Amino acid sequence: MTQKSFHFADERKKVYELAHNMRWAFDCPTQQFFAKLSPRVWDRSSHNPIAVLNEISDQELHSRLLNKETLTELNSCYDSLCRYIAKVNTPPQMLKKFEKHPVAYFSAEIGIHESLPIYSGGLGILSGDHTKSASDIGLNFIGVTLFYRQGYFTQRINSEGWQLEEYAQHDYTNLPITPVTDEGGNLAKVQVQIGRSLVSVAAYKVLVGRSILYLLETNLPENEEHYRDLTSRVYGGDSTTRISQEIILGIGGAKILRTLEYEPAVYHMNEGHSAFLTLELLHEQMLLGKSIHRAVEEVKKKCVFTTHTPVAAGHDRFTQDLINFSLSGFVSSLGISLDEFMGYGRVNPSDKAESFCMTVLALKMSRGANAVSELNGRVSRQMWTGLYPGKKAEQVPIGHITNGIHNLTWLSMEARALYENSIGPKWHEKITQPASWKAAIAKLPDEEIWALRYTLRRRLIEFVREKMRKQQIRYGNSSDWVEKILSADALTIGFSRRFATYKRAPLIFTDMDRAARILGDPKRPIQIIFSGKAHPRDDAGKAFIQQVIRLSRDPRFTGRVVFLEDYDMAVARQLIAGCDLWLNNPRRPLEASGTSGQKVILNGGLNCSVMDGWWREAYNGKNGFSIGEDKDSQLSVDQQDKIDAANLYDVIENKVIPLFYDRVASGLPLKWIKMIKDSIRTIAPIYNTDRMVREYVTKYYLAK
Repeated sequence: MTQKSFHFADERKKVYELAHNMRWAFDCPTQQFFAKLSPRVWDRSSHNPIAVLNEISDQELHSRLLNKETLTELNSCYDSLCRYIAKVNTPPQMLKKFEKHPVAYFSAEIGIHESLPIYSGGLGILSGDHTKSASDIGLNFIGVTLFYRQGYFTQRINSEGWQLEEYAQHDYTNLPITPVTDEGGNLAKVQVQIGRSLVSVAAYKVLVGRSILYLLETNLPENEEHYRDLTSRVYGGDSTTRISQEIILGIGGAKILRTLEYEPAVYHMNEGHSAFLTLELLHEQMLLGKSIHRAVEEVKKKCVFTTHTPVAAGHDRFTQDLINFSLSGFVSSLGISLDEFMGYGRVNPSDKAESFCMTVLALKMSRGANAVSELNGRVSRQMWTGLYPGKKAEQVPIGHITNGIHNLTWLSMEARALYENSIGPKWHEKITQPASWKAAIAKLPDEEIWALRYTLRRRLIEFVREKMRKQQIRYGNSSDWVEKILSADALTIGFSRRFATYKRAPLIFTDMDRAARILGDPKRPIQIIFSGKAHPRDDAGKAFIQQVIRLSRDPRFTGRVVFLEDYDMAVARQLIAGCDLWLNNPRRPLEASGTSGQKVILNGGLNCSVMDGWWREAYNGKNGFSIGEDKDSQLSVDQQDKIDAANLYDVIENKVIPLFYDRVASGLPLKWIKMIKDSIRTIAPIYNTDRMVREYVTKYYLAK
């Protein structure tokens, strides 16, 4: 390379384009390119290309790109992004309706990557994976959520094992986001009325491949102090804060899209948090001169709704007094009474004792609704029969689309290398071709799969030890003992998710003596890694965390049971890659779908789960392990917990352990490896968000 052939301005532009399109969140080569520029900043910044570039001067970047290998990597990554943007694998006719009219997807949290921490748990991760797959298939897609400058929270565990929450302000200049401005270069804003105040709302733009996200915020100088903090934290504050956030998301989000001159073909509400957008659309129709009844019908033509929550108490509800305080101005603009307005959020509009439910509003104002697994659909139809007088539960118009995951986001680099070497560079395209995928997986060498499992297990153990070491130093404790926890030879079980009580994290410790016997066998060692956050106001969930941590300090479990603090997407990627078995034991049917277990599949992990959510659809007897049977229970909570614990012990002792430790002369557990192959072959092609988003397109987005 000669100096004349090198144009720094052009190459610098490529670097910054790469950094500002979060396609890098699921493209390993691009991540590696930025990591090499500054490994320390990359690790310190939660793997953030913008933070890396903010640490590097143009002089340094110019000099680094003079290296032929570095420049070649840059151009390879940039060309890959360009090809990705240009190539659409979906039949054009399927997406023609959306060429000029996008899908507008509203969610209270959207988790794209740990460096943009605007998510709390499964709902946000699903939304992020939905956004990525919309991009993958070439759908014109716009996501709308809030810009939480303080994110969810950083979890710290004190010396008593109790969860503490810490909040830190995120500097948007270190994030891959761009302020949305008007023609004069000023921040584009809309106003929403909350109570007697007009609150300004601005937006930031995020590129995720072909998809676009708009993040809304109220931290603006013209807003009153308490309104500036509205968008600070994910699900922060009390009911007053919650309804205000949902006004910003729904009404503010709809106004922002109108200001930006979008005309969506469909508005997709992911859970009820954004349902106020239907009222803003209703207001728009009434301004056009339509009667309120005609306006409702026009809004319904544009809206679809996804419900996740299988218990009535989990749906957002607001009192009439709070509705009156927060939305009286908006109600007046519709020209209806407060009672009439409340009726849109009540199962029985004439029941004045009933509060305003966001899910009811969404169901009433949508042309189509779905749950997120077959069983969740059945539960949801039963739950909302009151909304559809004269219909039996099976006739209630709530369908289902089972959730999936974005495969490339959750695939380890080591597993990706195995597929590329064994199947070919376009291996991931075969996932959608059942016959080709089945043949390809059959050819995966057993030795390579087992080598992969050891590699990922070792990496996880070292990751856990380093996290634990830093935690002990923070406590002021000695950390020497940390190097002795966990073993690369032991069957490694992962239990990592939100610490809600219905997920029953400590279920495996129901019978302490039996748990100690299982975990203490020196010939067939087992270890369990727990991780997850409890909601800041969920003391029962925090007590579960404390229980697990205290058990990890019990001599019977020391070194074999670990709780890893501050669960996020980065921790999740390590766990879903390194664990041999993914444990899921919710109280059926409270797991609407659950997707964490889907993320272990391509990394060679197996599932062990209660027959709930997606697993009861995927399990075939050969691709993982079932805890109990696929049937509903009429037992009390305590009785069901005891039975599920007994079933869990039975499957671990009599199925999982023997299969994992049954080795042939070469040291390979051939039956275990066969189950890994069966799991990859049968689950990966179906339980992914590319399939899921295509189903949304055909069943809901295109439906009339």
